Formats: sequence, C-alpha cells, structure tokens
Amino acid sequence: MSEKRIIVTGASSGIGEAVARQAVARGWQVLAVARRAERLEALAADIGCEVLAADLTDEGDIARLAEAAAAFRPTSLVQVAGGAKGAAPLAETTIEDWRWMFESNVIAAKRVIDAVLPLLRASTRATEDAPGGYAEIMVVTSIAATVAYSGGSGYNAAKSAEKQLVDVLRLELHGEPIRVMEVAPGMVWTEEFSLVRFEGDQEKADAVYKDVQDPLSADDVAQVMTDILALPGHVSIDETIIKPVAQTHPWMVHRGPLVAKG
Repeated sequence: MSEKRIIVTGASSGIGEAVARQAVARGWQVLAVARRAERLEALAADIGCEVLAADLTDEGDIARLAEAAAAFRPTSLVQVAGGAKGAAPLAETTIEDWRWMFESNVIAAKRVIDAVLPLLRASTRATEDAPGGYAEIMVVTSIAATVAYSGGSGYNAAKSAEKQLVDVLRLELHGEPIRVMEVAPGMVWTEEFSLVRFEGDQEKADAVYKDVQDPLSADDVAQVMTDILALPGHVSIDETIIKPVAQTHPWMVHRGPLVAKG
C-alpha cells in the first residue's frame, strides 16, 4: 500500500485536531489546516505534522492551500471544518448567520475539493517512485443533514446541502479509484462547537450536554474516522452515523443515568 498523506481541515480544535493526532499516531503524514496559526504551531510541535493557516472562506487562502497541497502530494482529504451559529426559530434567525453557515460548511467544502481533487487523482496513478492505488475524500457532515430539529433551521439546511455535495461527488467519481465517504456525528462534546453556536455564551453551551451520560468526544469520532481510513482502499464506507447511546434520535436525548429496565 502506498503511504497515506492526509490533508485535515478544521485541525486547530475538536474533531479535526483529534483526527490529525490519531492519523500521525498511525504513522500517516498530515497537513493540518485551520485559521488559527498559533494553535497549529502548537499542534505541529506536539505531533510533528505539517501545518497551514488558512481561512477556507477566503479565495486567496484557498489558492495558498492549493499550492501547499501540491507540495504535500496528498492521497486523502478529510474535510472537517464547519460549524453552526444560532438556535433561534426560523423566523428569528439572521441572514448573516445563514450566510456564515453556508460559507463555512458548503462553499468551503466545494473550494477545498476543487483545490485538492486533481492532486488526489494524480496520487492514484502509478509512477516510477510510487505504485499508485486508491485515494479518498471524507467529509464530516452531521445527523442534522437528514433530520430536522427545532432551532436548527440554518444548520439543517447547510449540512443537508453539504451532504448532497458529497453524494453527487461520489456519483461523479464513478469509475475512478477514489472513495467518497461521509461521517455524520450526533451529539459530540467539544470545547468550541456549542460555544460558537451560542456566540460565546458558556452557560447555554454547557446546557446542551447537561446531565447527558457520556456524550461523544472528538477522540471517539476521530477513532471511527481513522479506523475507516485505515481499511483497504477498495472498501468504501459511504455513510457513517455516530451517536452516543444517550441520543436515540437527533432530538431524543436521555438526561440522567442510563439504566437497564427490569
């Protein structure tokens, strides 16, 4: 098998950072991409990955990503960057929050794929120095992509669009040695996701996970993702839904201890 060389976006925190750490621990090469240079530098010093500070909603930064990716020669793209803003009823949400969510989750994914796909195609071709093989694109969406919930209108819409992007891409790469995979997490506790959603209101962010026994961690999700990436290249796990046991449904979350009946 050829060496795995992975570009991970959203790598300065949460799931993206956890994927970068676990990928390096598996012996893979990683180019970690995120906006915050200081956090990337700390990550590089800790695990020995390559880094690029870039805002995926900025065309100039995408051009720099394309240049850095060409030098890195990726075999894999793990698109994690994205997020939610607001939890108000639809009629009370703002166009600014919707625009941010579509730019961060959908347009950014499109831009990154545009920049990296030609390089992934090139990685599959045999050369004198490499045998070629399979490449992969893995995109983190959300269970919000397929199940609506009150207060989630903008995020539901953005993640639904991102899921459709992934599904169409898989169809359009038919016949090529590139597996296209979607990972849809449910309730995941990270330091920043809910904090960003509630504009820095720590009390509201903490309330999301209050009394929930064992919500998923970023490491939990990253373990599943890297386990999938470690499978032979011809094995495509097209869609993966990951939820904590306490979350039976996107809007059906048990609060309190989990206790067997009888």
